[in-house]
Amino acid sequence: MSKYIGPDCRLCRREGMKLFLKGDRCYTEKCAFARRPYPPGQHGQERKKLSEYGMQLREKQKVKRIYGVLETQFRRYFEMAEKMKGIAGENLLSLLERRLDNVVYRLGFASSRGEARLLVSHAHFKVNGRTVNIPSYLVKVGDVIEVDERSKSKTRFVEIKEKYAKKPSPKWLEKDAENLVGKVIALPTREDIDMPIREHLIVELYSK
Repeated sequence: MSKYIGPDCRLCRREGMKLFLKGDRCYTEKCAFARRPYPPGQHGQERKKLSEYGMQLREKQKVKRIYGVLETQFRRYFEMAEKMKGIAGENLLSLLERRLDNVVYRLGFASSRGEARLLVSHAHFKVNGRTVNIPSYLVKVGDVIEVDERSKSKTRFVEIKEKYAKKPSPKWLEKDAENLVGKVIALPTREDIDMPIREHLIVELYSK
């Protein structure tokens, strides 16, 4: 499946909620979803009742878009989640939260997951002292994530430090905002995920 390269705001409108894909813009009056809170297209304002399958599919698409994951990789995460102890749906969300690009975003070292993905792929971050440029890298307890020393003086990271780094992070992460360093102190749980996600619908979809 090819990567979506259209306007991010269309995705929010399609899913009927803010997915916070555009960073600061999502919090302003320029947000397309705030101005047009209905699906894009000619028939976007028509009310349509979704079937059970339709609701399951929409939930899967929503989560894929929140985390910026394509179908093949998303299916792989689900297969991993099924083999883990516990509830498959919650395991799936925990795996997605542990992606390096998401952790960078959660630490406040990027304005959005999309920007975090770009910064990671451009080798601006280290994990346990080693450069990691794979956005899907799964962190574990004890991992230390930091901005590369050579990148800290770059204009964008100076802006990030001033604007985002001091924002609160989830309780499973701790950070030194001044030095742009974070640490994984626990694995994320369902309570740590604040987006309105109905993961049981995804489990039902893949269980057919």
